Amino acid sequence: MILWSTPEGSKKMRFCCVVAWSIGWLLRVCVLEALGGEANPETTAAQMISPATEQAIQRGLAFLVQAQAEDGSYGTGPYRGNTGVTALAGLAFLCSGSTPGRGPYGRQIERVIDYLLAHAQESGLIVSQRGMSHGPMYDHGFSVLFLAECYGMSARRDLREKLSRAVQLIVATQNSEGGWRYQPLRADADISVTVCQVMALRAARNAGFFVPKETIDRSIQYVKKSQNPDGGFMYMLSVGGQSEFARSAAALVALYTAGIYEGPEIQKGLDYLAKFLPQPGQTRREQYYFYGHYYAVQAMWWAGGQHWARWFPAIREDLLARQRADGSWSDPICPHCATAMALIILQLPNNVLPIFQR
Repeated sequence: MILWSTPEGSKKMRFCCVVAWSIGWLLRVCVLEALGGEANPETTAAQMISPATEQAIQRGLAFLVQAQAEDGSYGTGPYRGNTGVTALAGLAFLCSGSTPGRGPYGRQIERVIDYLLAHAQESGLIVSQRGMSHGPMYDHGFSVLFLAECYGMSARRDLREKLSRAVQLIVATQNSEGGWRYQPLRADADISVTVCQVMALRAARNAGFFVPKETIDRSIQYVKKSQNPDGGFMYMLSVGGQSEFARSAAALVALYTAGIYEGPEIQKGLDYLAKFLPQPGQTRREQYYFYGHYYAVQAMWWAGGQHWARWFPAIREDLLARQRADGSWSDPICPHCATAMALIILQLPNNVLPIFQR
């Protein structure tokens, strides 16, 4: 367990039968209830990656291998060359167990590093000037997260300097409320971009980079203040608003990432997310499906017990049913982004990345 207050960071196939899935799911829940519901996901993870899941993962990774551009980037259409999408693809490869220059996908990871560092500006911002972006700080946050995960596995001399500037940029652009917004400015803030920066900072702290405790404390206060009475989270403190699945999943992960593992905010957040559990034979159409489940599965991983035992098999089977013939997944941003997030979700039980370790 790594808290923000510690002095040293740690370096360290398809949906075939609804009936069979339902029976299996119920059996797992019954077993957990008999055990008190406290099974540790880290000790039961291997059981979660079925042969069909492994096949889907390998097909997805093969899709990303052939999809990588010559310059190491990812993204299609207006998102071509987007650093955030590229970083997520790199994380998907890392989740398989490959590292920079080593393993079946070592070369792809190195090329992602090359691309991101080539787009690190003097200010520290890691963003491509071409194509569309959902917001520069999204791209930056995912890039910092990926590079920080690579830092202890790579001997590259240019990585530390550029990553250090990138971390400093996040710290320097936190606004007065304690959050971040689309642009690297101390202006307004929203919960989604804020979570992205919190995870980037946690990864950097794990890798040994200095992150002021005050920065994290203020960001967590922002997240806590954003929680609605129903347990979900609003988009912006300045305007309020209703709870939504994706942002609420993200906010809950931010709390866990900062070392808050229990309390009313956590329990209310888990209760809210439980309403969005994928159901066999039902196609849900939540906005930002992949983004939301990318965070929701992490929240359930941290929560463990029945939360994890219910959630992962459910999202696993939902994703297997959505995978396309070429091994990819699709969403409104681009197939590279959807595929990367789906692969991160499906490979979470591998438990190889420090940012996901409990």
